[in-house]
Amino acid sequence: MSASATQRAIDAVWRIESARLIAGLTRIVRDVSVAEDLAQDALVAALEQWPASGIPDNPGAWLMAAAKRRGIDALRRRVTLERKRELIARELQILQQLDQPDLAAQVDDVEDDVLRLVFMTCHPVLTRPARVALTLRLVGGLSTPEIARAFLVSEGTVAQRIVRAKRTLVEAHVPFEVPGRAELADRLSPVLEVIYLIFNEGHAATAGEDWIRPALCRDALRLGRILAALMPREPEVHGLLALMELQASRLRARVGPHGEPVVLADQDRSRWDRLLVQRGLAGLRRAEALSGALGPYTLQAAIAACHARARSLQQTDWPRIVALYDGLAALTGSPVVELNRAVAVTMAYGPEAGLELVDAIAEEPALHGYHLLPSVRGDLLVRLGRPAEAHEEFLRAADLCNNDRERELLLRRASACGA
Repeated sequence: MSASATQRAIDAVWRIESARLIAGLTRIVRDVSVAEDLAQDALVAALEQWPASGIPDNPGAWLMAAAKRRGIDALRRRVTLERKRELIARELQILQQLDQPDLAAQVDDVEDDVLRLVFMTCHPVLTRPARVALTLRLVGGLSTPEIARAFLVSEGTVAQRIVRAKRTLVEAHVPFEVPGRAELADRLSPVLEVIYLIFNEGHAATAGEDWIRPALCRDALRLGRILAALMPREPEVHGLLALMELQASRLRARVGPHGEPVVLADQDRSRWDRLLVQRGLAGLRRAEALSGALGPYTLQAAIAACHARARSLQQTDWPRIVALYDGLAALTGSPVVELNRAVAVTMAYGPEAGLELVDAIAEEPALHGYHLLPSVRGDLLVRLGRPAEAHEEFLRAADLCNNDRERELLLRRASACGA
């Protein structure tokens, strides 16, 4: 195997195994920062040895063994140097655990460790940007530069977020555990939010030169699939995964040959990924079977399913989408949901009804500075034959938009109205 092929193989192994490795080490050392350091040491060892020796048959076990060896060496040095009785007692206990062979009867289930790690990295004590960065780093296996490139921030900013997040977890004594049933619903919500935030930034980038970032969508899908495997009885986990798969199925059709945005009405539906559609529909059925009342992600997945089943924009079941948005709006109270509902009402009952709804929420504080409000309003005014007003709305939307590609689209629409 060539050096470049070995490097790619090691990168792939790391993406697959890093979450299990860090989670297992965190359970032992009870410090996520120390656990990641040990995991990184193991990765360095792999980079040094695997090009010559080849990829081992069980790379995950190899990495864990290497990390444990380094942990044992570090703890022995610390015990020798510090000689504090309390520290010695605690660290000898850790040393004993690290020195145990990887027998299934002697350690907790690895997948439980990964689930504990997910709940730790998404703990509410952390800020939202910190949760995203730490989850991508520890669970997603992304490097600091990869996270920085994905979110268009500096590597220093991402590194600081990760360091501060780890420090916060230690200072807050956040336990390495899965929440009990009584608090699971509240604690699961930030986990789902983090995964969907990552997906949305890939599906419709908020800033920069690219309209979509498929790599981020893939990272979110992988995290969603991990979580669905770990929590098979949680309907909203399956609802979120179904939503992401259905939305991801349209990624190839959402951009033109030069990276320009292609809106839903103009998409070539033959380019939609039918495998992802089928997976998404199956996930939706699973979520609905597990649910009493549908949660917000499952309702959004049901809306996405209406688009996935339709052969064209005109053949879409818009009245059903309106009804689903009714339920979602009642559940969330979100003005953004109300704006999306207005679009669906337009398609089902005409632009006059849609514009009435948009104008009713135009002064909502949450929509101030939200570029899609004037964008939607401009589209409705075009449909109503009021191009001069639409021109002004599209210009206002372009001024508020931070994504270069989307801004170009809005300016073209404004120019068309002006002409």
